[in-house]
Amino acid sequence: MLDAVSLDQLRVFIVSVEEGSFSAAARKLNRAQSAVSDLIAKLEEVMGVSLFDRTGRYPRLTPAGQALLGDAKTIVAGVDGMKARAREMSAGLEPELSVVIDAFFPLEAVAEAAKDFREAFPGVPLRLYMETLCGAFQTLLKGRASIGAVPVSPMIGSDLKVERIMGVNRVIVAAQDHPLAQLVGPIPNRELERHTQLVLTDRSEGSAGRDFGVFSPLTWRLADLHAKRVFLLNGLGWGGMPSHVVAEDIAAGRLVTLDIEDPPAEGMVFEMAAVYPLATPPGPAGRWFIERLRAVCDHDCAFKAKKPDLSAISA
Repeated sequence: MLDAVSLDQLRVFIVSVEEGSFSAAARKLNRAQSAVSDLIAKLEEVMGVSLFDRTGRYPRLTPAGQALLGDAKTIVAGVDGMKARAREMSAGLEPELSVVIDAFFPLEAVAEAAKDFREAFPGVPLRLYMETLCGAFQTLLKGRASIGAVPVSPMIGSDLKVERIMGVNRVIVAAQDHPLAQLVGPIPNRELERHTQLVLTDRSEGSAGRDFGVFSPLTWRLADLHAKRVFLLNGLGWGGMPSHVVAEDIAAGRLVTLDIEDPPAEGMVFEMAAVYPLATPPGPAGRWFIERLRAVCDHDCAFKAKKPDLSAISA
């Protein structure tokens, strides 16, 4: 019998409680009082309980009515939310936003943008993937994510659209008691080659046979940026890290920046960009997320790459 309960009955039940009487509910709903009373009576009949005590001048909720009021509100709110989400989807809003984040992208910026996203698009779930190097691009190309926040790279094919977001500084570091940290002046490659270099790798096949910024034949490879930081702090090797990840370690003296003679060919700044397939551009939620991420990164300079000071250079 409970299948006979209608949304209309539940809405009338809720309004009757909120307005304090059947007559007030009728005026609110622009219906006849007899129609409201009849709907409530049929609802009570179907549910097998009395929702209102009618012995006084105004109907009062019974204990059963009080207990079921919350359920009624939950059901009506859920259906209203589903209808609103369906309207948004029919207008082009994504049912879900999936984003892959490269390990070098500042997570603090992503979290801040995500908080604002939740307010702007409460009905759109956000799915985040964390990958390194080619793993992020493969996640995009396989369709698991619709947008990537990744380093600009020659590996980005012509089928992907690139929108620059920010630059991230890379620093070469070692623990304060590491042999390389004791050297004064630029460190030549031959000295770097004598010590284990900690190298970030990924689980994909896209970077197989490719090395980025590798100087030493003695390498330990880690697929997690946090693990690499822990290994660096424990003096197990030296390596490059995003400056925002190790800024506190450097300030506290736990890590020391190394002045190397020949910086990596790809440079000491990673240009980070929003990337997505040209064939499937982001919808309203994805477009909003990209712009908000860029605004957050522009506003917070704690993890942005510093631009060179050209004021002292004469024409």
